[in-house]
Amino acid sequence: MDEHQSLLHAIYYLLAATIAVPLFRRLGLGAILGYLVAGAIIGPHELGLIYQPEATFQFSELGVVLLLFVIGLELNPHQLWKMRLDVGVLGSAQMLLTALAITGLIAVFLDLTWQQGFMIGLALALSSTAFAVPLMEEHKIMGVPIGRKGFSILLLQDLAVIPILLLLANWAPSGDTEHQVPWWMGLCTVAFLLLAGARIFNPLLQVVAKYGSREILTAAGLLIVLSVAYLMQMVGFSMSMGAFLAGMLLAQSSFRHQLAADIEPFKGLLLGLFFIAVGMSLNLRLLFAEPLMILLFALTLMLVKVLVVTLILRIQKFPLKDGLLMGVMLAQGGEFAFVVMATAEQSAFIPKEIGNYVVLVVGISMALTSPLVMLYELVGRKRTMQENAQQESQQEENSLKELDQADAHKAEVIIAGFGRFGQIIGRILTASNIPFNALDKNPDHIEFLKNYGVKSYYGDATRIELLEAAGIREAKVLVVALVNIEASLAVVRLVKAHFPHITLIVRARDRAHAYQLAELGVENPIREIYESSLSAAMRTLTEVGYTEGQSQNAIDIFREHDQSLLHQAIAISKDPKELALLVKQSRKELKDLFSKDVQL
Repeated sequence: MDEHQSLLHAIYYLLAATIAVPLFRRLGLGAILGYLVAGAIIGPHELGLIYQPEATFQFSELGVVLLLFVIGLELNPHQLWKMRLDVGVLGSAQMLLTALAITGLIAVFLDLTWQQGFMIGLALALSSTAFAVPLMEEHKIMGVPIGRKGFSILLLQDLAVIPILLLLANWAPSGDTEHQVPWWMGLCTVAFLLLAGARIFNPLLQVVAKYGSREILTAAGLLIVLSVAYLMQMVGFSMSMGAFLAGMLLAQSSFRHQLAADIEPFKGLLLGLFFIAVGMSLNLRLLFAEPLMILLFALTLMLVKVLVVTLILRIQKFPLKDGLLMGVMLAQGGEFAFVVMATAEQSAFIPKEIGNYVVLVVGISMALTSPLVMLYELVGRKRTMQENAQQESQQEENSLKELDQADAHKAEVIIAGFGRFGQIIGRILTASNIPFNALDKNPDHIEFLKNYGVKSYYGDATRIELLEAAGIREAKVLVVALVNIEASLAVVRLVKAHFPHITLIVRARDRAHAYQLAELGVENPIREIYESSLSAAMRTLTEVGYTEGQSQNAIDIFREHDQSLLHQAIAISKDPKELALLVKQSRKELKDLFSKDVQL
């Protein structure tokens, strides 16, 4: 019965998401709001299709974990150190100012102690990383200066969860403190991972990539993420912080782009499940019972956060319109507020009735964020913000290069496949001071390139995410030097469809491969043994008595005739009889050409 019920629950989740998300995207309200509404409808407070959302919520938190891991992959310790002032100053200012403002409001309207009010204020000061980051990416501001400031605030909030829980444990001694881990053990664990983590994880991934398969590499990546997340949870930190740390440790690894691409589907599905679980936790009946009060609380929370974020960013010299937009994007309550409230209720520090109101206010604030951002855009602010962001991005170009010079490296050429064929091209490009990136599935080739300072990416060139990570949008030329014919053709099709500006230089394993490439529109594919065979033939003619001029002339005649034959053969390459007849005729024509040349 349990198995049938689990299967039925899975159908409910998928059905709700399949209906709600496309509908809300069609209405321009965003996928996240669709997940929230879907969860609220199928949850215990409405249709009652699923009565225990707690188990789903705990499992779906892995989506937040994987999100933080992917974010960590985009950073490295040097970048984080560069961001320390933004994280420390901006994040701390946002947390404290928001918490104090909310504490003041609670003191006016609710009969709670200042400790209870401040704890609720801290919980509500947290924004949703799982909500805000996809929202910033959707509106393409994650990579501009204002987006980086917003991410710094979110990062501090994730780090602040631990001190908040420690403060709660101190204020609520009735909770279970016997099994709490000493604070210094968590710090020692973090220090150990920072010092030794990369030295452990990178060799592990290299061995798996060399002797395993793509699926096993994905499994190894998930193993690292979940193991570090679990370890951090065991020593008193959050799983999300552990995942972020794991990603940051692998940020300089050659496997980071492959891991990000492989984990993306898991992250997307689990994040969707997370928001459905959040939606199921919303007691809409309480909302319907006191709609004006709940809505007023949610809007007040969002207004306070918008004002605080805008004020902080104005002090940082950002335009008012940019600060307002970032304030709206960070105005919602966060997923960690559920954790803090659940812990506070279990320790009887916060009354359950108050906790229900707080959770509902957080959920409603999440639901209102996407419509408010859309409303902001409708009044014409988006275009101005983007233009300003572009100007500021240009002004900060030098500082961006200092943050991560490797990422600022703009390659003119990308070489997909770095075996013997690709290595010769790479050596000549290096000697000519032409920057290039290399993409290969052989971890030994990647390690070799890293030793010589070449920007290299481990992964499958047939995946668009990895081509983009390697810089194909900025490159001029893609050299497809892959040994596998099917992979070579797949890359050509992908590039022709999505990156038509790229000049393709493609290695052809044999004549049949050359036919297929020509049909796809590749001009003059490079047959891998063709030129070397012509060189050997010319040397052979010279050795048996031909002059150098006669030898070169014979090679030129053959090259011209063979090229003509190749173009003719493309049209009939799928008809073996016609192709055989053409080859027979071409041999006679070539013999006649040589005969005429000898007579001359």
